[in-house]
Amino acid sequence: MSGTILITGASSGIGRATAELFISKGWMVGVLARRAAALAEIATRHDNVVVLPADVTDPDAVEKAFERFVETAGRIDVLFNNAGTFGIAGMIDEIPVETWTEVVNVNLHGMFLCARQAFRHMRRQAPQGGRIINNGSISAYVPREGSVCYTTTKHAITGLTRTLSLDGRPYDIACGQIDIGNARTPMVEELSARAREAGKPVPETMDVAHAAEAVLQMAALPLSANVQFMTIMATKMPYIGRG
Repeated sequence: MSGTILITGASSGIGRATAELFISKGWMVGVLARRAAALAEIATRHDNVVVLPADVTDPDAVEKAFERFVETAGRIDVLFNNAGTFGIAGMIDEIPVETWTEVVNVNLHGMFLCARQAFRHMRRQAPQGGRIINNGSISAYVPREGSVCYTTTKHAITGLTRTLSLDGRPYDIACGQIDIGNARTPMVEELSARAREAGKPVPETMDVAHAAEAVLQMAALPLSANVQFMTIMATKMPYIGRG
């Protein structure tokens, strides 16, 4: 199966790996992120890519990006709601309010804005329906130390996923969540570097390609089936039993 998918946070990490996989499978792919140059690099030599430079925290920019994608692709079958940021690690009384606001704006407000636009188009297009895949993280269940901003927003995404699943039923809009643990992305590499500097064990990781393949598996299902929650992680990372 191939279709149309819009991917946020597509300029690097999980978003970029996912975009490149879907492009290779013949999907029409909208790549959305702030860094236009990085998006243009992804689109090089491909005619099934729509470059959508936008800030997910800007309601007008998000609306225009979704409208442009639908005008170009004809419809939106899937949104991979992926854009996110960690902020800085630390105890809650050490975290600047500005950092909290930044993380909430990207990880929660931005995902709300993108899901809102996807839902709007999916409800009105013909044939009706589509799929929203939210990037949750295993931090939606079990936190790392010093991750109050990131973990709080990821717990909130689980509520967003459940509500969209319920509200989307009458319109054939499915919503699922992928919870990814320690894929080798710039964010995880930075966490590993901090661990080395502090003399702590370096986290076990997995190739980011496995996360992208899992998103493809979810996206390729017919709308009569849905992966509600999927956890994919480095096998030996301390998730089961950590605490």
